[in-house]
Amino acid sequence: MKTDILIIGSGCAGLYAALHLPSDKQVTVITKADLESSDSFLAQGGICMLRDESDYDDYFHDTMKAGHYENNRVSVDIMIRESQRVIADLISYGVDFEREEDGSLAFTREGAHSEKRILFHEDITGKEITSKLLARVRERSNVTLMEYTTMVDLIEEKNTCYGAVVHLKDGELATIEARFTILACGGIGGLYRHSTNFRHLTGDALAISLRHGIKLENVNYVQIHPTTFYTENAEERSFLISESVRGEGALLYDKNMERFVDELQPRDVVTKAILAQMEKDGTDHVWEDLRPIPKEELHSHFPNIVAYCRQHGYDPETECIPVVPAQHYFMGGVKVNLDSATSMKQLYAIGETACNGVHGKNRLASNSLLESLVFAGRATTDLILHYASAQENPKLVANVRLEKYRDWDSFSEENNELVRKAISQAEWIMEEEALLNAEGSME
Repeated sequence: MKTDILIIGSGCAGLYAALHLPSDKQVTVITKADLESSDSFLAQGGICMLRDESDYDDYFHDTMKAGHYENNRVSVDIMIRESQRVIADLISYGVDFEREEDGSLAFTREGAHSEKRILFHEDITGKEITSKLLARVRERSNVTLMEYTTMVDLIEEKNTCYGAVVHLKDGELATIEARFTILACGGIGGLYRHSTNFRHLTGDALAISLRHGIKLENVNYVQIHPTTFYTENAEERSFLISESVRGEGALLYDKNMERFVDELQPRDVVTKAILAQMEKDGTDHVWEDLRPIPKEELHSHFPNIVAYCRQHGYDPETECIPVVPAQHYFMGGVKVNLDSATSMKQLYAIGETACNGVHGKNRLASNSLLESLVFAGRATTDLILHYASAQENPKLVANVRLEKYRDWDSFSEENNELVRKAISQAEWIMEEEALLNAEGSME
């Protein structure tokens, strides 16, 4: 197979990129499962937007503070400055954000935000955005969508990417030759026992980057969401109880039904407090109380959360629900510049797969969808600028030895282990550096 641009992943970043590429270029989007099994569809809370210039400083500070000031300040500025343009794009694609009675956009607030700056659609904002992007992509005659197609490897020579080896729906292996390749593979939740992510998202881009010497960054920066619905079934994907419910007034209680934390602190702070309380109480979860939220607001803003809780035996109108922290988001990833270009020529990375430094050590709530879209757009702008000068290597693609990928299960497990080891090693290095710094400060 041959295409002009190969996009690996069908989440909001990959779809937005496809929509911003020229109609005279053949674009192929592959996805590991079905087109709707991306974490973008699962995002509940919303998407941030700079309301006006008066909120810029606070928005910037909130993002930096949540990220422990390890954020790339230029990346943060770009994301905030381009937010209004991206939201205008989404509205033009048919995304239906909540509105006030006068027709203006309605905003909500989440933990660690000093102001209401988050747009939303009930408690399924990710589904609303991504489904509308997918609908618009389906209308493009130049875009081919391939489900149940997994990237196995990149086709590369002298640090230049010429496409990918893929595992097709029918079990066969094939090559896709491309002038440019965009990694939009999502996160790493499938590597964890408890995660809000789809189980098939296992950090494929990271493993392949490790194999090819593509630079990674902050691979141990893994965000744990403080509140997911507790279940005893370890195989079940953790259902997210959006941070927005705490932004609208929900409270957290210990086993004695007493508050133990400021619910509006950053995610990592709340997570640590919950884990410490669980250890202190000897429990597997804490309790979240949605009853402080007015009933009308609870049902209009969080209908799917209410429905899920009721399906699992809890009525949030009248009782608390059990919640527990779970792996949620990956702030590290394939290192990219401000235009989403990786250290390999003709290869970009966007979305949760990429690390452009926006999130620092901890992501501020509802920045993920925005960051993904802003930097997906920048990737396509840069790609178009350099399209004419891209190299092709059909001989290299034709000579790829597919037989070395035949043992798919073993190859996949090797990839998973590569990522796990990289995360563990980065965590160990960080702990050693912290210890050395602490010893130095005592001298």
